[in-house]
Formats: sequence, structure tokens, C-alpha cells
Amino acid sequence: MTEINQTPAAGFYGLGIAPKLLEALDKLKFTTPTPIQQKAIPVASEGNDMVGIAQTGTGKTIAFAIPMIQRLAAKEGKGLVLVPTRELALQVAEVVKQFAPLMGMQTAVIIGGESLGRQRQELFRRPRIIIATPGRLIDHITQRNVIMSDVRVLVLDEADRMFDMGFAPQINRIIAALPKERQTMLFSATMPDEIMKLAAAHMKLPTRIEVARSGTVAEKVDQELFIVSRGDKLPLLAKILDKYWGSVLMFVRTKHNAKKLAKELRDMKHSAAEIHSNRSLAQRREALEGFKAGKYRILVATDIAARGIDVTGIELVINYDLPDEDENYIHRIGRTGRAGQPGRAITFAAPDQGRDVRNIERLMRMQLPVSVHPDILPASFGFSHNGSQRQQGDKRRPGTRTAPRREYQERPAQESRPEPRQQPAVQSGEEQFSHRPEPGEKNYNRAVEPQAPSRRPPARGNFSRGPSRPPAGGPRRGQSGPPRQGSYGRSAGNQQERPPQRRDARPGYGPRPSGARPGPNRYGVDPSKRGGIVSPSPYFDSDEPRRRPPARGRQETHSPAQGKPPAAGGWFSRFLKKKKEDYKHE
Repeated sequence: MTEINQTPAAGFYGLGIAPKLLEALDKLKFTTPTPIQQKAIPVASEGNDMVGIAQTGTGKTIAFAIPMIQRLAAKEGKGLVLVPTRELALQVAEVVKQFAPLMGMQTAVIIGGESLGRQRQELFRRPRIIIATPGRLIDHITQRNVIMSDVRVLVLDEADRMFDMGFAPQINRIIAALPKERQTMLFSATMPDEIMKLAAAHMKLPTRIEVARSGTVAEKVDQELFIVSRGDKLPLLAKILDKYWGSVLMFVRTKHNAKKLAKELRDMKHSAAEIHSNRSLAQRREALEGFKAGKYRILVATDIAARGIDVTGIELVINYDLPDEDENYIHRIGRTGRAGQPGRAITFAAPDQGRDVRNIERLMRMQLPVSVHPDILPASFGFSHNGSQRQQGDKRRPGTRTAPRREYQERPAQESRPEPRQQPAVQSGEEQFSHRPEPGEKNYNRAVEPQAPSRRPPARGNFSRGPSRPPAGGPRRGQSGPPRQGSYGRSAGNQQERPPQRRDARPGYGPRPSGARPGPNRYGVDPSKRGGIVSPSPYFDSDEPRRRPPARGRQETHSPAQGKPPAAGGWFSRFLKKKKEDYKHE
């Protein structure tokens, strides 16, 4: 890639432009070319691939429109201009239509949101210049409404946006349908090195014309930065709009914020319109034309309008929200101060957006001056006016944390834990007997041990029960010998007394007399008798349990005591013997 430094010539007459095009420039009162026009037009007119980098508002559209028209007038074929947005396509078409009819060329605009049938009819007329967005052009290529094999000049306006992650697959598909023998031109105000490497793969020895370094803003644009909390943005906006009474272009991050902010401005008695991707093409055209004509004083837009809005006389650009991409800041403030006119750009930043501001300053290689409004509480990066790092309602950046996360609040020291319920003491002289307890009843086979109060919060439902804790006074795992002092200060000897023993462990009976043997349990079984049949079934009346009755259809086998041995063989052999006996009796 080669770089050139060409000395400026007086006017457009020394740039090799055709006489008819020079007359059109004179009628439009273009007398002095801008630096990018001065350097790009001669190189592009020779048919060389080139990359043009210049500030916004310096006439890059004329820098590639005039050479493209001149090249197409000398040879057959068509020219293709790809742009990222519909508004930019319409703006480029306005400039091209001022020069193309003089050379007998027709122009077609292929963008989304319009009738596909009407665009098909325009393509059937074989226009020499096509200005399109990538998505709609691919639709026509798929339907074979347009022939791309005769494209001789390819122009990518806002090339850094065209080669990013969103448009790269579509651009590669379109370039694959173009002939290899063509002229390719790229123009943008910002051109990162990564995008430049991708673009160079589709070009042949391109010439890099860099009037200003990538990221350079217009010279006559005054910039201000207000660091305020998100809750103070709207009051600060009202104060600024009372100070500036010219046309205002306001940028926000999302389409929902654009709709909400436009409604707030209309409630403040300001004439405002909105433009974003949720609006139809007719609504976006009406908002943009109304803003140019003065019908709307304020235009609220997303980054869809950061590139391609060429409105003369915009007094103020307000960045209500910082852009997602640092390069979009350059294109936003480039909507004011165009063609050498003065302009002003004001940016709102939250206290937690210091890193984004530093990235923008690094891209521009300059520091943004910070301003303070006397009626709005000031803030600083990292801390708000009330001393906290992040205010109530502010968004936290992904991957950052302002304070350690607390899973639970500690229990105050003065709060006392509930005491365990005391149980009545056991009567002296009673003996404990082994018996089978009822469901839900305590087992009194072992001595009752005190239940230590749990450190865990009370369980909520059956699914929050944890493993049971071993008794406080009993031996622990791996411990031998007598039980030691419990972990809660209670010994095994200082046990709580159990309630009086109930007879047969069944409700409604008094305590069992001393020395009495336990009787049968609830199942009718006496535990003192061993060797008997224990079964909960009440059908066992005799000593010998009943046997299962034989199944239906099955002959009972006779025991040897009855004198008849069981029949040998299967059912088929018995069937044959039966038939044989029947034949004998006949």
C-alpha cells in the first residue's frame, strides 16, 4: 500500500474532471475542493484501488461519485455503492443524481423497507449506478433480479462499519459474485487496523489517502463532558435545551430510550421526533425531512443515524448515552461543524463510565473538558455526589463488582437463642421396659438424652432437613471411653427427665406398676414369648397357618397317603390316556 502527499491545486480545474461535471460543480457553488477531494479524485480517476480516510463532513461522497461517473462514461459496465444504513443510501443517491444525469446514467436505490416489486422494475431498466444496502441487495441477487458480473467500480462507504462482525458475511457474499477485474474504493472517518487488513484482502495494491489520522474530529467542534448520575440526566438536559435554541441532534443507545426520551421532550413542550430501527422507512423519512425543514427542533436517534445524516446548520449534538463502540463517538459529533462551520457537542457520562470515556479520549488523542452546571449536583468517575461508588438504579458494568456480596446478614449479638422445651421429670422407682413404640412415638428403650439447640435456622418444609447431629453427651466417632462433656456445656449425667412411662405404650393407660411384665403389643404379639408365629394378620386362628388354596382349573395332586399316585406326564399324555379309556368303553 502506498501513501501520497499531493500539493493542493486551485479549485477543481486541476483535478482532471470532465467539463460537464465541472459545470455542475459550478452550478452547485462548489469552488474549492476539500483536502480529501483534492487528493482522492485524481487517484480514483486513474482506476486505482484506494482507501480514503478523512473527518466527517469533508465531502467524501463527491470524492468517489465524480471519479466513478467518469470511469463509467468511458467504459461499459455498472457501478455499485454499498452503505450500511438506509438514510446514508438516500443521502448518497441525492449527491449522485446531481451528476449522473449529465452523463446519461440512471441510478437505482435498493434498500430495505420499500416495495420489492418496484425495485425489481427499476433493476430491469438496467441502471448504470446501484446504491444499496447489503441485505436487500442479497435478496435481489438470490432472485436473479440483478446481474453482478458487469460491475466495474465498487465503493464501500463507511467501510469500517461494512467489514465489522455484522456485515462481514454479507459483504463477502456480494464480493464473491463480482468480477475480479474491478476498481475498489473504501471511504470512512475511522479505519482500525483490523478492518484495514480485512479490506486489503479484496483490493489490489490500494493507495491509502489519509488526510487526517483515524479518529480525528472536526477542527471547529467544541466538546464538553458532564459527569452526572443517571437520575440527573433529564434535569440537566432541560437546563441545556433552555440555553441552546437551535437545532439539536440527540443520540441514545437503544431504540426504547429514543422513544421514551422523545415523549419526555414533547411533554416539555419541545418539538421532537425520533428515528430508530423500529420506525418504518416512511416514518424515518418524515422525521429526517421534518428535522431538515425545521418542523422538528430536536431529533432523537440511535447510532443508525450517526452515519449519513448531512443536515446543514445543526447547532448542538448531545450524547445522552455513550455509544457502544468508541468509533461511533467520532461519527456522532461529526454531524455538527460540517463543511468548516462551527459546532458544539455535549456528552453525558455516568460515574461508572470512566473507562469508556478514557477509551474515547485515547482514540481522539485528546482529553475531553469537564463542565459543571451550577444547578445540578456534580459527580466524578468512580464516586457520585453522595460518596457511593454506584448510585441507586445505576447499571453495573459486566464483570465489575463495587462491594463484596453478602449471602446473609449476621445475627446481632444481643439476640438470645430460644431455650429448649423442658420436659417433666421421671418418677423414681420405675423401670424401663422394652416394647415396640407407636408410629411417631419416642423410643424409650434407651435413656433420654438432652437435645442440643441447633445452630441452623429452623427448617422450612421437609426438603430443608439436614443430617441429624449426634447426641451432645454420647461418644463421638473414633472416640472410646466414657462420654465427655457435651459441646454445649451439658454432661451426660445432667440429663433431662423423661415423662412418666405409659402402660403398653398406648394412649389412655396409666403408668405400668412396678415389676409387671409387658403385655402384648398393638399387633397382638407378646415379646416375652419366643418361637411363636408373629404375624399381623388376624386370620391365623389355629396354631398352623392356612395354606394358599389351589388355583382354578388346576387338579390337586394327591398325596401318597390317599393311595393314588400322581399322574405322570404332561397334559397331552393324560389326554391320550383319557381317549384310550373312552374307546375301550364304546
